[in-house]
Amino acid sequence: MTLLAPYVRILARGPGRSRNLTRGEAETAMTLILQGDVSREAVGAMLMLMRYRGENAEELAGFVAAMRRECRAYADLPVAVDWPSYAAGRTRGLPWFLLAAKLVAKATGPVLLHGWNSHQGSNASVREALPGLNIPVASDPEALKAALETSGIAYLPAETAAPRSFDLLRLREVLGLRSPVNTALRLLNPANAPVSLQGVFHPPFLTLQAEAAHLLGQPNQTVLKGGGGEFERNPAKPVPLHGLRNGTPWEGTAPALLDETRRLSETTEDPAMLAAAWNGGYVDPFVTSIITGTAALALLTAGKTDCLDQAQVMAEVLWADRDVLAPV
Repeated sequence: MTLLAPYVRILARGPGRSRNLTRGEAETAMTLILQGDVSREAVGAMLMLMRYRGENAEELAGFVAAMRRECRAYADLPVAVDWPSYAAGRTRGLPWFLLAAKLVAKATGPVLLHGWNSHQGSNASVREALPGLNIPVASDPEALKAALETSGIAYLPAETAAPRSFDLLRLREVLGLRSPVNTALRLLNPANAPVSLQGVFHPPFLTLQAEAAHLLGQPNQTVLKGGGGEFERNPAKPVPLHGLRNGTPWEGTAPALLDETRRLSETTEDPAMLAAAWNGGYVDPFVTSIITGTAALALLTAGKTDCLDQAQVMAEVLWADRDVLAPV
């Protein structure tokens, strides 16, 4: 019998007998998995059973608690805003949210982007966009600390932050389906930042991630259904919001900023336009609204104001006053 057998049995006993894992059971199971003392078959069985049943907030909180121990070397870094990026990207365009993150860093202090993105074309690639926007990529805790001090924003690859958890994420390539690991990594917050911004693709995860963050003691969080699952606001339609304010569950709606019907992916596909937009060489009011509208929600979450309209004004001022990017 494998060490994971009791947890597989809990999930798979059958109608009327099976149940979700408790938070403690989920944490213990993930701890065993990350220690490497279990078979890949048992890991796959457990994760797919959880997907079939539908993971709940307690299971996610247990998974995250175990996964955070793997990345504890980053826990004391002075990060103001945690900004995960784990979207697949098959339905999205350029990652305009990266420009919003640069704006937010000017107002809130250091912003930590972290993640991994599969199935992305070159036009949607987050990692390929980073050099052109002068966003450094960290290779270890010391490099991340230095990058945050000098640039105010940095990207931490998931395989660097939590390599064993990242290996679990890559099981999607074997199993053909996402697992609860995808959601747990969005909640990882490796530097324990007080503000967390999360995007989802599937609407049920709006409340699920907010509930899990509440169990984990996250003070401030906003979750939205964004482009391809990223934290990126569509300015052409109202956007439901979920999350936490000072540790208390919170809901809201961001109204449309423009009278249009465009999708987030319906902008230029040329990655060079990311830097061009920042430097003023590419101007599209829809793109500008994506950037400032997304930044406004981040500023609201960070407590820079408790009024979304005022947050939008702040974001627009930051955009107008941005510095020109230095050549890479």
